[in-house]
Amino acid sequence: MFPMPAPMRAALDAAAKAQAVGEVPVGAVVMRGGEMIAVAANAPRTLHDPTAHAEILAIRAAALALGRDRLEDCDLWVTLEPCAMCAGAIAHARIARLYYGAEDAKGGAIAHGARFFAQPTCHHRPEVYSGIGEHEAATLLKAFFSQLR
Repeated sequence: MFPMPAPMRAALDAAAKAQAVGEVPVGAVVMRGGEMIAVAANAPRTLHDPTAHAEILAIRAAALALGRDRLEDCDLWVTLEPCAMCAGAIAHARIARLYYGAEDAKGGAIAHGARFFAQPTCHHRPEVYSGIGEHEAATLLKAFFSQLR
């Protein structure tokens, strides 16, 4: 078993914080080289904003911190397979690499559903690596949704 990469550990910690306040437990981290530029957690309910997914918030914070809209030298680490909205933001931000934990057969758009980056109309495709921290991310999500039922 490999040790958890620090960016995924930070994303999982952010996801746990989201869960603690009643949000779907998803966390995201933007890295540039070895530097953590932004950390965010899902906050649609808290912010009353349906676009406040962890990926969107992390990308916004990183763009603001770096003073630019293109993040071509940055990587995004997220605990759950991004949805179509977040995949679009990843493409527009020109994220170099996407690392994600749990797959999302229902709402994911990378390996499932729209398969956003495989579409001929997609103007930027990051390198994609899945399954990193998958067990812990899936466990958080399952626990969250089992409490709702």
